[in-house]
Amino acid sequence: MKAIASWGRLSSPPHRVCTPRDPQALMHDILAAKGPGLAYGMGRSYGDVCLNPGGDLWMTSGLDHLLEFDVATGRLLCEAGVLLRDIHQLALPYGWMLPVSPGTQCITVGGAIANDVHGKNHHGFGNFGDHVRQLRLLRSDGQVLDCGPELLPEWFAATLGGLGLTGVIVQVELQLRRVAGPWLDTEVCAHANLDEFFELAATSEQEWEHTVSWIDCLAGGSGRGLFMRARTAVDQEGAEPTPRSRSMPVVPPLSLVNSLTLRPFNFTYHQLKRWPRRRRSHYAAYLYPLDHIGHWNRLYGPQGFYQYQCVVPASVQRDAMHALLRAVAASGQGSFLAVLKTFGQRPSPGMLSFPMPGATLALDFPNRGASTLALFERLDAIVREAGGRLYAAKDARMPHAMFAAGYPLLPAFLPFRDPGISSALSRRLMDE
Repeated sequence: MKAIASWGRLSSPPHRVCTPRDPQALMHDILAAKGPGLAYGMGRSYGDVCLNPGGDLWMTSGLDHLLEFDVATGRLLCEAGVLLRDIHQLALPYGWMLPVSPGTQCITVGGAIANDVHGKNHHGFGNFGDHVRQLRLLRSDGQVLDCGPELLPEWFAATLGGLGLTGVIVQVELQLRRVAGPWLDTEVCAHANLDEFFELAATSEQEWEHTVSWIDCLAGGSGRGLFMRARTAVDQEGAEPTPRSRSMPVVPPLSLVNSLTLRPFNFTYHQLKRWPRRRRSHYAAYLYPLDHIGHWNRLYGPQGFYQYQCVVPASVQRDAMHALLRAVAASGQGSFLAVLKTFGQRPSPGMLSFPMPGATLALDFPNRGASTLALFERLDAIVREAGGRLYAAKDARMPHAMFAAGYPLLPAFLPFRDPGISSALSRRLMDE
């Protein structure tokens, strides 16, 4: 048995770890399992969706082959353990890149599908799953299913955002998007409150592909922040050096995110960035800034951290976000990684996909035990009253009733679960 943690480092439960190097070895490990197992990619999920305490973990990072790439059409066939970063390294020289990716490119394709990840350009390109043309699913009984939007579409919809519970994804066909190159024109605009944020979001989405805002969540719930937007540069002449990679070498004895560091950091960051400015940025530096800081999750100390990400419907997004930010400010448990953005109108392709039209807020909190959990209960009440939901890929403590209320297609999903696959999250949220 080996101790394995997720990115939040809240616990390190023991697992039986299998490291198959090809689909045949994976099939052998799955059929030989003595109990329910679970696929594990890079472990970048924050909570317990990628953990199976006391059971088997099938590591998919060895299934990392790029199988076929059509440089004329942008169609890519690859194994599920391929990293998003590897796809960009292959495809960008030919003028292609992934249409959608989250805040890190150090995740596997299988993990991106299982959580149906989204990015800063949801208003234009939807979810990751919107660009999956077909996938191959290996069930725990040895059955192999090929599915896609027009091939076993219900299986496909269950697997997109299906939290790895419908089977193990082994092979994927993706449609990449044509781009002029790796450089982006970017702009930062300060906003004093949430009304200004929503105005910037509404007026930016036509002309700017990527939109997101950093929020100073200690500013009394006002919604003060920095709105960041970007679009592919037309001339593609680079101007920004590649950022130096750094790393957090050890876990500090106490969280470095605390009352002594958070308020001055937020104030200084806002003051330094609040004047409007434009610059030319490399896509990796702009879209994945934390990828250049190795093991940044260690900053939160030995107790780890939670990420709380919610989405609320557009009809109540202003009031709900005001209430959420006021609750966080009143608690004194702020976050310097506080991200607010709006989702577009495009419906999500998966039964359990997270995005819906409205606004989403993501906050990181050091694990302070009972006081942090009490804050989450207050935030949960606001989200539930608004008709919103939490992101399972980030979750480590959502109540069962909240999950069921937030994901109305859960009953339709359950028949597609693989009985030979289980996770800490599924046992917490789906098993009676």
